[in-house]
Amino acid sequence: MTRAESIHHSALRLPHLLKTVTEKDKSTCERLAALVRAYAGRRVVVVGDAVADQFVSCEISRVSREAPVMIMRHERTETVPGGAANCAMNLASLGARASLVCALGEDAPGRELLSRLEAAGVETGAVYVSARLRTTTKVRFLGGLAHSPRQQVVRVDYENGRLSQGAAERVESEVNARLRAVCVDAEAVVVSDYNYGVTEGRVLEVIRGELNDGVKPLLVDSRFRLDAFRGFTSATPNEDEVEQWAGRPLKEAASLTEEAGRLRATLDLRALLVTRGKKGALLVEEGKEPLSIDAVGSHDAVDVTGAGDTVMAAYSLALASGASFEDAARLANHAGGLVVLKRGTATVTAEELLGSLAREAES
Repeated sequence: MTRAESIHHSALRLPHLLKTVTEKDKSTCERLAALVRAYAGRRVVVVGDAVADQFVSCEISRVSREAPVMIMRHERTETVPGGAANCAMNLASLGARASLVCALGEDAPGRELLSRLEAAGVETGAVYVSARLRTTTKVRFLGGLAHSPRQQVVRVDYENGRLSQGAAERVESEVNARLRAVCVDAEAVVVSDYNYGVTEGRVLEVIRGELNDGVKPLLVDSRFRLDAFRGFTSATPNEDEVEQWAGRPLKEAASLTEEAGRLRATLDLRALLVTRGKKGALLVEEGKEPLSIDAVGSHDAVDVTGAGDTVMAAYSLALASGASFEDAARLANHAGGLVVLKRGTATVTAEELLGSLAREAES
């Protein structure tokens, strides 16, 4: 067959090939939509570091005479659940029965967190509250002119100081007791580790030992301590975190894939899902070829605050619903693409996720 004849033959087959691809994509979207509908009522437990994300909106008034800084007039303050609490909020928003295990201070931010969690339907009976603790609070000051959008100008973090040995042991004991109780009927367990101390010591021993039964998915999102969570089902680091673990920049896709594969093997995970922002995601699964997943929707993020918590919620719920790692990763990718279009620490609903899948099927 000549080259011209080959091109002509391929052209005749093109409509059939396009139809096949379209039908395959539609079938995938329908399968993913069925998983989203199966989210409702799934029992998922989140254990880790809850954070009060506080947003202080201000209008820039004038330049101060005291120093070369802007004077900002306060408009409003909003406190929303962040960290492990944000993951639980996203789980509830997606239809799950979400239980949160964490430690909060007996302070205003802690009370506000509990109020917001309970209003969203998150089960908070396993939350340990103590006057000895300070609720980790991240205060973001957002400034702008009268008729312009507010942008983050500075962040102030309030964290726990070092606890005495006795106080630390009490926190471990209380968290462990609550964790054991709520995980009895859990269909998945998520560890949300922001390095504030909840998932250390004996708590980590319980997670790695008693909860890692090889039946229910055990997932981890750890900002700085991935090495501590070996033998879990899966983890969801972002690209920067893989670079930090590798100790070198990973500019090329091949380099990222190589290091992600090495990280998965080192941690003895069944799968590793690397989130890549506007580049989508990378799934490295044991015994399979790496899978690169394109970003969905707009590539121009409005705010990435807490996006990893949303990704983990959609991912863990899919696995709890019996999804493959690939389908779970695709749903997590859709959820991440939706939440970065919202300002502040936000959540995604099952209806929004179904809408995103429908748009992909039509495109």
